[in-house]
Amino acid sequence: MQDLVSKLVQKNSSKIVLCVLDGLGGLPVDGKTELEAALTPNLDRISSDASLGLHVPVERGITPGSGAAHLALFGYDPVRNEIGRGVLEALGLGVELGPSDVAVRGNFATVRYEGGDVPVVTDRRAGRLKTEENRRVISRISSAVKEIAGVKVSFYPGLEHRFVVVLSFPDRLSESDALVCDTDPQAEGATPIRPWGKNKGSQKTAEIAGELIDRACEVIRDEPVANYMLLRGFSVRPDIPTFGRAYGLRAGCVAAYPMYRGVSRLLGMDVLEVSGDSIGDEIQALSANFENYDFFYMHVKKTDSYGEDGDFRAKAGVIEEFDSLLPEITGLGVDVLAVTGDHSTPAAMKAHSWHPVPLMISSKYCRGQGVSGFSESSCLSGDLGIIKATEIMPLLLAHAGRLRKFGA
Repeated sequence: MQDLVSKLVQKNSSKIVLCVLDGLGGLPVDGKTELEAALTPNLDRISSDASLGLHVPVERGITPGSGAAHLALFGYDPVRNEIGRGVLEALGLGVELGPSDVAVRGNFATVRYEGGDVPVVTDRRAGRLKTEENRRVISRISSAVKEIAGVKVSFYPGLEHRFVVVLSFPDRLSESDALVCDTDPQAEGATPIRPWGKNKGSQKTAEIAGELIDRACEVIRDEPVANYMLLRGFSVRPDIPTFGRAYGLRAGCVAAYPMYRGVSRLLGMDVLEVSGDSIGDEIQALSANFENYDFFYMHVKKTDSYGEDGDFRAKAGVIEEFDSLLPEITGLGVDVLAVTGDHSTPAAMKAHSWHPVPLMISSKYCRGQGVSGFSESSCLSGDLGIIKATEIMPLLLAHAGRLRKFGA
């Protein structure tokens, strides 16, 4: 699909804004999903004249990670272009990755030690550690662990409990050298997984990672909350076509969290400066740069965070906050507005899920359906039906008048 679209692209002065409320989709609690429970007069008003549907990020029944889901939103097949979380987090923090680097996403966690030496996870996110505490703990580790068996080790603090580790090997690596299992057991009460390589080439990387965990966790064992680290997303930087080359768009990313900035940077978008991590801060950045770009990707994180925490009301509250500020976006003179999520994160499940994600596309070329509100149920009856996420970018380009006719 992307190859065909690239051949049909034509340029004009239209403005496209894609608003991604991370983890937007939900499941009913007391009869309503978070989106249905939220008071959203602006989204509801726009939806009455918009195109509505649901999208499947990867395939039906497949629960996506955020990186894969975002690649799909941007029109890249997430199966063909599988990219590790480590690379995305590193790029999002502004870390330059070379051909001999393995990037790894880390979470600080809280564990208790059974029998003296066996860690058991009691909180996978260390209580969503404050960013300032993260930096302090990273400083302790960085001072103690700098090199392992000739491999340079670099630590970079992220937001809250997140951080990045970069392993710099002496020689160039292939993607297979980073095929190391995640150590996060994905559940409290479980023992962290020991790193192991999925093929012969990745065994050395796994051994380095195991030694890294042992040494680093010994340093922070006395920490009251962040006394362990969980690693995932071992990866090397891939070669992937840029967004600008694929769609002929000058694209700007408005996101506060590193991983989403990383996806955007990987695809060649300009990552815009945001003064804080609130929705208002992001809209301010969007407004300040509106004349300079054709396409904006704006990311809202807290819908997903509260969904993972199982906090139904707080997730609905973030949706309401976005809705209240939406006129500030539409007032800029947007030609095509899309509002969706990258995946569903029902508070009822406290996790990402496979459920199709609500999608609204608004432009002057929409037929309008007169449906009642923007919700999972209204989207199910919308004119778009249930589509694959990779079909969204062609639709946005078509609504913006940026695709020529195909064929004679």
